[in-house]
Amino acid sequence: MHSALVALLILGTGLAWAAPPGKAPVITNASVQQYEDGPPVPPGHRFVAGEAVFFSLMVGGYTVSPSQQLRLSYRIQAFDPEGIPLVEPHTGKLEAELTDLDKDWRPKIRHSFVIPPHAPAGDYYVAASVRDEISGLETPVKTPFRVLGRSVAPSDKLVIRNFRFLASESAREPLLPAVYRAGERLWARFDLTGYKMGDNNRIEVTYGLSILSPSGKVLFMEAEAAREADAPFYPKRFFEGIISLEIQPRTTPGEYTLVISAKDLVGGQAAEVRERFRVE
Repeated sequence: MHSALVALLILGTGLAWAAPPGKAPVITNASVQQYEDGPPVPPGHRFVAGEAVFFSLMVGGYTVSPSQQLRLSYRIQAFDPEGIPLVEPHTGKLEAELTDLDKDWRPKIRHSFVIPPHAPAGDYYVAASVRDEISGLETPVKTPFRVLGRSVAPSDKLVIRNFRFLASESAREPLLPAVYRAGERLWARFDLTGYKMGDNNRIEVTYGLSILSPSGKVLFMEAEAAREADAPFYPKRFFEGIISLEIQPRTTPGEYTLVISAKDLVGGQAAEVRERFRVE
């Protein structure tokens, strides 16, 4: 009798209570938005690389403890088209004490993140999962979204791609033909890719420039015009370089050559490109 009484007392305190069989939580209204609690983006909408994305979902079907407790945990993370994590995972918990009036309550979970500026164009997705800590059951969900970004053809070695002379810093279309006048400013943009990455996606690339006369003589040289050193969470597979220099007012008309020399300090590689332009 004494043992039975102890057992009854233990049960009465709830120490031996076991969670009743429950169903996995039900996720509804999972969507991405342009601003917090905004409407889901319409089909075909494309976020721009560097833009913030707002994500939310609602949870129902959870198990409530005998003491009217709700305990949920969740994990949210965005991925690129290759399944590479776009940002660090976001985790959290949701705990609440419910009343009879809350029996149909569906809590809302929110999260926002910024698409890295160097993210390429493609079809992305947010992977979320909600775990009911009382029933021990979990439900995952994937929500797709599209990104409008620049894509640069990959390379297994350091290479300079998409070189173009420009009429100004803000010009989008290449200057064709590449003709400048003495006293004007020369602008050029290009992409670097194929460099190696170290630990934690570390990259370190430098590039310099030189100007050759029509006869091939070096008129100007800057061994290191810029250095790109970064270790972002999301790997930077390419980056854009920019060149700007003033053409001296007394420059002799003729055809000149711009030489860009890049070095990959992590992978021990080098690359070069030569592009001609005219001065009139």
